[in-house]
Amino acid sequence: MSEATVGPVDELAEQVSRTTGLSADDARRVVADVLAYFTETTEEYVRRRHRELQTYGARNDEIFARLGTELRHWPVRSPELSARQLRRIVYG
Repeated sequence: MSEATVGPVDELAEQVSRTTGLSADDARRVVADVLAYFTETTEEYVRRRHRELQTYGARNDEIFARLGTELRHWPVRSPELSARQLRRIVYG
């Protein structure tokens, strides 16, 4: 790969590979996963977490309370959402 075609994502993958001992392919996958995590919208996060928590048998009232707490500590800032707003995201 020439230097002209190396972008920030490639540089980050190279750094991860160099500092962790991961293969270049594994480092690229890690970087892709991290970028996907940080580019997930609030709505996508709420829907995904709702599905995940349901699979473990959590009830909606527990899920929406937990999601409200999680969003306050989520690395990508989101507006504070009520249980009703969270429910609307999930069910429309």
